[in-house]
Amino acid sequence: MRSYKSLNNLVGWLVFAIATLTYLLTLEPTASFWDCGEFIACSYKLLVPHPPGAPTFLLLGRLFSLFSFGDVTKVSVLINTLSALSSSFTVLFLFWTITMLAKKLVVGRPGMHDDRHVEPTGGQTLLILGAGVVGALAFAFSDSFWFNAVEAEVYAMSALCTAAVVWIMLKWENRADEADSDKWLILIAYVIGLSIGVHLLNLLAIPALGFIYYYRRHQNPTMWGGIFTLVISSVIVGLILAGIIPGLPTLAGAFEVFFVNSIGLPFSSGLIFFLLLFVALIWFGFRYSFKAHNRLINTAMLSFVFILIGYSSYLVVPIRSSYLPTINENAPKDVLSFVSYLKREQYGDRPLLYGPQFNAEPIDQKEGAPRYVRKGDKYVIAERRLETIYRDEDKMLIPRIYSPAPEHIYNYKKWVDIQEGVKPTMGQNLSFLFRYQMGHMYWRYFLWNYVGRDSDIQQAGVVWPTSAGKAGLPERIASSPARNNFFAIPLIMGLIGLFFHVRRDGRNALVIGLLFVFTGLAIVFYLNQPPIEPRERDYTFTGATYAFAIWIGLGVLGLADLLKAVLKADGARAIAATLVGLLAPGLMVAQGWDDHDRSDRYNSVDSAKNLLNSCAPNAILFTNGDNDTFPLWYAQEVEGVRTDVRVAVLSYLNTDWYIDQMKRRSYLSQPLPISMNSDNYAQGTNDYLPYVENPAVQEVNLREFIGLVDQNSPLLQVQTQSGRPLLSFPTRKFYLPVDTAAVEALGIIPKDRRKQLVSRMEWDMGKGAIEKKNLVILDMLATNNWKRPVYFSSTVNSADFMNLQPYFQLEGMAYRILPAKDPNYDPRGNEGYVAKDLMFENMMKKFAFRNLDRADIFYDENNLRFPANYRDKFSRLAEAYLAAGDKATAKQVLDKCFQVMPDKSIRYDYYVPQFVVPLMQVGEKARANEIMDTMTNRAQQSLAYYSSHNNSLFDMEVQTNLLALQSVYRAAEEVGDQARAKKAVDLLNQYYPRQ
Repeated sequence: MRSYKSLNNLVGWLVFAIATLTYLLTLEPTASFWDCGEFIACSYKLLVPHPPGAPTFLLLGRLFSLFSFGDVTKVSVLINTLSALSSSFTVLFLFWTITMLAKKLVVGRPGMHDDRHVEPTGGQTLLILGAGVVGALAFAFSDSFWFNAVEAEVYAMSALCTAAVVWIMLKWENRADEADSDKWLILIAYVIGLSIGVHLLNLLAIPALGFIYYYRRHQNPTMWGGIFTLVISSVIVGLILAGIIPGLPTLAGAFEVFFVNSIGLPFSSGLIFFLLLFVALIWFGFRYSFKAHNRLINTAMLSFVFILIGYSSYLVVPIRSSYLPTINENAPKDVLSFVSYLKREQYGDRPLLYGPQFNAEPIDQKEGAPRYVRKGDKYVIAERRLETIYRDEDKMLIPRIYSPAPEHIYNYKKWVDIQEGVKPTMGQNLSFLFRYQMGHMYWRYFLWNYVGRDSDIQQAGVVWPTSAGKAGLPERIASSPARNNFFAIPLIMGLIGLFFHVRRDGRNALVIGLLFVFTGLAIVFYLNQPPIEPRERDYTFTGATYAFAIWIGLGVLGLADLLKAVLKADGARAIAATLVGLLAPGLMVAQGWDDHDRSDRYNSVDSAKNLLNSCAPNAILFTNGDNDTFPLWYAQEVEGVRTDVRVAVLSYLNTDWYIDQMKRRSYLSQPLPISMNSDNYAQGTNDYLPYVENPAVQEVNLREFIGLVDQNSPLLQVQTQSGRPLLSFPTRKFYLPVDTAAVEALGIIPKDRRKQLVSRMEWDMGKGAIEKKNLVILDMLATNNWKRPVYFSSTVNSADFMNLQPYFQLEGMAYRILPAKDPNYDPRGNEGYVAKDLMFENMMKKFAFRNLDRADIFYDENNLRFPANYRDKFSRLAEAYLAAGDKATAKQVLDKCFQVMPDKSIRYDYYVPQFVVPLMQVGEKARANEIMDTMTNRAQQSLAYYSSHNNSLFDMEVQTNLLALQSVYRAAEEVGDQARAKKAVDLLNQYYPRQ
C-alpha cells in the first residue's frame, strides 16, 4: 500500500481536480454584474480601479489575459478562470489542513508537536482522507464560495491567501523544532503582503496563527499567556492595517510636503529622502539582530521586509496612474493622492467604538486634515476636510443606530422600536447589533451555506429541514433554482466535528474557533453595516464558512467514533463514516448546481452593448453606478465596442479628478465640451449650489449662468454661517437659446419632429441644490451647441434629469436630449418622445438578447433588472407604432419581445401588463388575457404569503406586486374587461391598507 504521505497528496489533487472541473463547467463566460466588469477591464490593461485597488489580482489577471492570444472575447473567461483556480487551490489547501488536524486526532497525538514520522494504519488513513474529502468538498460547494469562484472578483483569491497561510502555519508547527523552521513564518509574511494587494480579509487569520505559535513554543500555556498572545496578534493586525498600508505612504507624504514647501527642494525629493532613511533603518535593524544574536528580532525584521515585498505590488497603482489611463479612479499618481486612495477617503467612514447616534444634531464643524495638490513648484492646500462636531450627550459607546438618512431610519424601525427625536438606549443599540447585523447579515448567510436558502430574492431567509413544502409559497420563491434545502446535514456534521475537536484537541479547536470568529463576527462588528444594503453581502464571510468546513471534515471522525460500538474494524468504520459524511457535499452540489451554473449567461455584457448601440456616433452617455457602468467599461476597454461613445458616470462627476479625465481624449472620443476652469470644480469648490431666490431675477440664460459660475461672480454669491461665500442659483427658471438654423443643418432632428424644434429650451430646476455633476451637465449643454449627441441611460434616477424630460427622445435604452419639445409630454406618464424608426432599427436589428429565451438558465434578481427594462422599451415602441396606425409593425415588435424573453425564462415583471392593450389592438387577445391572469394570480399568491410573514423585510416585493396589480387593473379597464379589473381592484383594496 502507498505511504500516507503519497496518498494524502494524491487524494488532495483529486479533490482539487473535482473543484476545478466544477468551477470551469459553471464559469460565467463574460463579465458578471457588479465589480467584475471593472476588474476584468483593469486587469486586461492594468488600469486603476476603485479604491483601495487590488494590484496583485490585476497583475495575475493581466498574466492570464495574455493567453487569449488576441481574441478579446476570451479575456473575460480567462480572468474568471483565475478566480476558479484560486478557489480550487483554496479547496486543496483546506483538504491538507483538515488532514493535518485529523491525523493528530486519529493517531492519538493531539496538540502542537511534530507528528510527521507517525504512519497511520490503513484504516486510519482512510478515515483521515475521508475527513479531508468531506470537509473540502463541503466548502467547495458552499453557496457563497461557489458564487465567488465563477466570476472575476477578489474574494476567491483572498480566500486562497487565507487558506495558504493557515496551511503554511500548520506546516511550520510540524517543523518548529528544525533550525530553519522560521522560513515558513517568513513565507507567511510574504503571502500576507501579497494578500494586501487582493483584499484585507486575510489579515484576520493572524490571531489564529498567533495561537499556533504560542502553543508550539510553550509547552505549558496559561490563560494570561493566551490573553497576551491575543493582544499581540491583534496589535500586529492593527500595525499592518493602519501602520504599514496607509501609514508608510502617509509618512512619506509628510516628508514630501516638508522638503518641497519648507526647504524648497524639487518634487519627489522628500519621497527619496524618506526611502533612503527607511532603508537605512531596516539595515540598522538587521545589523542589531546579528550583533545581538537575537533570532526573534531577525525573524521579525525578515517578516516585515517580506510583507513590504508583497505589498510592493501596490506600486503598480501610482505608476499606471501617472500615465493617465482611461480608467484612473481617484487619479493616485503621486504619494499624496495615493494615500487618499489607500484610505478609501471617498467612501467616508462609520463610527465604530464611540460616536453619534442617528438623532444627533451637529453643533459645529472643524477643519480636519488638509488635502494637498501640486501647484507651480509647491504643494498647496486644496481643501481641508470638514469634521462634524456633535454634543457629547448625543454620542454613545458602540453606536450601531447611527445613520440619519431617512431610508435608514425607516429600516432601523423594522428591527428596533426607536423614535425620531429620542436617543436610542444601549439595549436598542445592542438589539440592532445582534438581531440585524449579526443575526440577519451574518448568521443568515452562514446558514445559507450549510442549512439551506429560501430563494434568490434579496432578504431571502433560511430553509430549515422542518420548513413546510412549497405549498403556499409564491411561485417566484417556490420555483427559484436558488431554493436549496440541505436538511441541515452540513451543519450537523460541522457541530459533530466541533464537539469532537473540542473534546479531543482543545488547543487546535481554539485556533479554528478564533479563525471562525475573526473572519465572521469580528467583521460584522467592524463593518457596522447600515440597515439596508444594495445587495447581499455574504461573500464577505467566506473565511468563517472555510473555518466551519474544517469541522465538517472532522465530523467524519466524530461519526466514526460514534460507530465504534457497531463497527470494530477501522477500515469499515472509516468507509461508513465517510459515506455518511459525503451526504453533505453531495446534497450541496446537487441542490446548488442549477443556481451556480452561469456557463451560458451573456446578459450583463449584452446589456452594455445594447446601451452603447442605443447611442449615435460620438455620443456622450450619462450613467449610474456599478451595474450600469462596469459592464460598459468592460465592453469598451476589452472588446473595443463603441469606443466613440464617452461614458460619464454621474456619481464620479461630483469629483474633480474625474472631470479632469473627461476633459481628455479617450480612444475615438474627443474631450467632453466642459468649459469651466479646473479651479471652479476643484474638490471643495462648487460641490453644490443652493437655490437662493432673487425676486429680481425671473429667469436665467444657461450660458450666462455658466459664465458667472466660471467667473465666481458676486452676483451668485451668498454668505454661509461659516462666513465663507457660496455660489447659488437665483431662480428655478432656466432657458437655453437654440440656433435653429445650425441645428437643422446638423440634421439631428427627425423629419417628423421638425415642427417641434424650439428656439429656446425652458425648464424648471426645482428648489433643490445643483450638485457638481448637474453643473457639469449644464455646462456641457451650454457649450456643446448640439455638436455631440448627449444621452442619459434609461436606468438613471429621474432626479438627475433636472426636469429636462420634455426634451428627451427615446432611441433604445437611452434618452437623447434634443432642442425639440414633445407636445404630448405628461410628467405623470412615460419619459421621452419615441423615435420609432430609429428605435426599431436598434432594438429589432442591433440589440443582442443572447439566451434570454432559455428556461434552463438561471437568471437571478440582478440579472432580471435589464430584461424588465427591455420589456418597457418594447412596449413603448409598440405603442408608438399603434399610435401611428401601423399595426403590422407593432405586432412585429410585440412578437419579438415575447420571442426573446418568454415567461418561461424571464418571468413576467410589472412592466408586462403594459402589453395588454397593444396585444388586444393587434388581435392577440388570448396572450393579453393570459398575461392578466398570470400576473393577477402570482400577485395574489405573493401578497397572501408576505402578509402572513415578515413583510416589512420584503417592501420591494410587496410594492412590485401591488404595482403589477395596478397595471393589470388599468389595462383591464382600458380593454373593457370588467371581471379581470374587479379581481385586480379587489386584491388592491385587500392589501393596500396594510401598506
